[in-house]
Amino acid sequence: MAWNEPGGSGKNQDPWGGGDRGGKRNDGPPDLDEALRSLQEKLNGIFGGGGTSGGSGKGGSLGVGGVLLLAFGLLVVWAAMGFYTVNEQERVVVLRLGKYSDTVMPGLRWNPPLVDQRFSVNVTQVRSKDHRALMLTEDENIVEVGLKVQYRVTDPKSFVLKVRDPEVSLAHATESALRHVVGTSEMHYILTEGRELLGSDVQSRLQGYMDAYGTGLVISKVNVESTRAPSQVQSAFDDVIKAREDEQRVKNEAESYANGIVPEARGNAQRLLEEANAYREEVVARAEGEAGRFERLLTEYSKAPGVTRERMYLDAVTTVMANSTKVLMDVEGGNNIMYLPLDQMVNRSQSGLGGAGIGDNSVEQVADEVINRLRRRQTSTVREER
Repeated sequence: MAWNEPGGSGKNQDPWGGGDRGGKRNDGPPDLDEALRSLQEKLNGIFGGGGTSGGSGKGGSLGVGGVLLLAFGLLVVWAAMGFYTVNEQERVVVLRLGKYSDTVMPGLRWNPPLVDQRFSVNVTQVRSKDHRALMLTEDENIVEVGLKVQYRVTDPKSFVLKVRDPEVSLAHATESALRHVVGTSEMHYILTEGRELLGSDVQSRLQGYMDAYGTGLVISKVNVESTRAPSQVQSAFDDVIKAREDEQRVKNEAESYANGIVPEARGNAQRLLEEANAYREEVVARAEGEAGRFERLLTEYSKAPGVTRERMYLDAVTTVMANSTKVLMDVEGGNNIMYLPLDQMVNRSQSGLGGAGIGDNSVEQVADEVINRLRRRQTSTVREER
């Protein structure tokens, strides 16, 4: 008889040994549905879920899986939110639970979201800030100064954490540094030659303020764009500046004239000194030569007094008569000395030629006239002797 046929003396002949399921006996393997139901109840107990009733066992199983799937999805989204990229120009200051943790360098980074707080700072960008204000100078004048401050962030940690608003602090420090420098200078110095030094003085003082505040900023350059008087009195100050420029121009012209005259005067003085030295050397040399010649002449005179005396006389007469325009000729055989007025003859020749000077023809005419006169004089002398 089959194990599952009715009858059988009230005994269950199940080969699996399940016994009577409705009674207290349960010797067979457990039911799968019952095992799953018990596991669901345990999980619901862990996650705070209620018990199952009726057909709620299947719905409860889906609720637990949905919770687990939702939790896993939130975990993935939370982890994905932590990835970020830092550019080459940036540095990231990380706060973990409100406390400084690290300064992140460029690259792909990850930080736990909702736990870490990130602040990106550009450390290569040159930023600029304009500033313009009316200042009181040392001589109690008002001047309007406009400048531009260029700066960079070199310490991201100090820039983010130590000062609440570093750029506002920079504006206040610029005002203070500018007022200190202008207040210790006179107005004409600020408007003219002191304008170039104003920027460097403000930059050095402003950098000291930034270092003392701990802003993490470095001042690259302070450019002074304008320094002028207030617009209400600008025309009067323009006249003053023009007058000062004219004064400077006249000074430059005077210096240029002095630079031209003084070297020329020094050159002339040096030339006169050189000429005087040359004249002195010439006179001394001539005197020494004359003394030497006189000594040699004295030696010759002691040897032959007559000859030397005659020679000295002829030399003296030659020297004296060389500068004379008159010619005296002693004609042989006559008692009179012939006088030739060459100076008058030359003057007549020049007047006849219109003052152009004596040429070759004039010299020939004078020579012919002299020869003719000598011939006539000799002829008359011969006739008188006969």
